[in-house]
Amino acid sequence: MNNNTPMSLMDFVRDAKARIREVTPEQLQQMLDTQDGVLLVDVRESSEHEQGHIKGAMLVPRGILEAAADPTYPKHQSELSAARQRTVVLYCATGGRSAMAADILQLMGFSDVTSLDGGFVRWAEENRPVVKEARYI
Repeated sequence: MNNNTPMSLMDFVRDAKARIREVTPEQLQQMLDTQDGVLLVDVRESSEHEQGHIKGAMLVPRGILEAAADPTYPKHQSELSAARQRTVVLYCATGGRSAMAADILQLMGFSDVTSLDGGFVRWAEENRPVVKEARYI
């Protein structure tokens, strides 16, 4: 790509995927069933999370990920910001946002970060367990 061509979203996703590791839904299911301490992070928006998510997933929308992961930021998310040495698996709808999020967390010093290949869509298409919780206001 030459310097005059602006990058597209898919260019950013492709670049991020070249620098991160991905797991399949089957591999993630095995990790969740056999490993202690896996931190599962849903980087979708709250409305997407409410419609269905993977059991035990912490919601940290992509737009606030850096703030949530930075222990020096006053409104950080404690469990995420303290997880630099834990296994962290991120997912979104189809794998683009989570790939970029995994790339960012690696830059922030997280040592064991992966993204769910195909995201929540693939997870659900493979008939893996999905949690749907009604939200009452």
